[in-house]
Amino acid sequence: MTAYIQDAVRTARGKARPDGGLASLKPHELVGGLIDAIEARGHPARNAEALILGCVGQVGAQGANVALVTKLHAGLPDDSPAYSLNNYCVSGLTAIGQAAGLVETGQADSVLAGGVEMMSRVGFMADKADYYEDSSFPTRTRYIPVVVAADRLAEDIGVSREEMDAAALRSQQRTAAAEGTALVASRIAVNGLDREEAARASTTAESLTAMPAAFAPLGQQYVEALGGRTLDHRHTVAHAPPMCDGAGLALVTGTAEGARARIVAWAECGGDPIASLTAGFAAMDKALERAKLTLTDMDRIEFMEAFAVTIVKFLRERDIDPDRVNVGGGHLAKGHPMGATGAILMSSLLDALDACEGCYGLVVAAGAQGVGSAMVVERIA
Repeated sequence: MTAYIQDAVRTARGKARPDGGLASLKPHELVGGLIDAIEARGHPARNAEALILGCVGQVGAQGANVALVTKLHAGLPDDSPAYSLNNYCVSGLTAIGQAAGLVETGQADSVLAGGVEMMSRVGFMADKADYYEDSSFPTRTRYIPVVVAADRLAEDIGVSREEMDAAALRSQQRTAAAEGTALVASRIAVNGLDREEAARASTTAESLTAMPAAFAPLGQQYVEALGGRTLDHRHTVAHAPPMCDGAGLALVTGTAEGARARIVAWAECGGDPIASLTAGFAAMDKALERAKLTLTDMDRIEFMEAFAVTIVKFLRERDIDPDRVNVGGGHLAKGHPMGATGAILMSSLLDALDACEGCYGLVVAAGAQGVGSAMVVERIA
């Protein structure tokens, strides 16, 4: 049995602040709006036999098993299981991969899978895990905020400020150019928000050059975890994806009829926690190997702009046409609703493939402490 994506939709992303465009909603309402959208687009989403949602901050408004709360709110069948998972910033893609596994093993005929994160309601590190400050871990496995890890990676591999400025500008320009085109065909207006609220179309090369490095004070708090190392901090706020509210959702089934894409391969990898944001590369290589394809076979790629260093590293080190990567802009412009990101990227990929009438596409996502996920799909014309 093979798994297919019947449809994949996403919300526009709202700023993570009390007056943000989505902040008045609750997480289950955000996902419920996407279930409504999939049904309105001709797919029986409420017949799904399971619901899997990625969510990183599973406390407060996102506690009590946000997938179960969503199931009850949306009126999904009583006998359908619903569960939430936290695989850091790749959670939404992990959920889709888990859904494919249920379908491929015959445990379900159709599964709703994706992710949600409302950072206006549940802030970064709001779970207050002991691990974040636990000095009993060996230095190489101590928690380090992902932006500090991004600065460390930029220094380690020699990514310049100029390269990161260029990546940020490209992301903003492509995001602005995508508005009103087929690249946003599966973006759903929720709560009246029909644009990427954090995007800054007015960004220029000059404004980026003028911005100071932003994360040295945070780095100083983690000098011990860094083994006493003082970093040459390079990332500005423009090189970091804005904190956002958002959700993405896919309907995964075992039926090719009416589907948008076939899931060709999926892979997840752990990685060196010191090279925190590089596990996505390992997952990508594994997924391509399983698919028996190469990067040059990919017509479109959604590569998570976790921070500017990651997209610079990808385009610098891999043999790929930049015009096939993040064609509608990326996280540096649109923002990063953590648990939703993987599913949002999948929806964006399917729109990009439709727009160019391409065949193969790839999503790559990475997270803190060595977390990576990647999926290859084949568009069904």
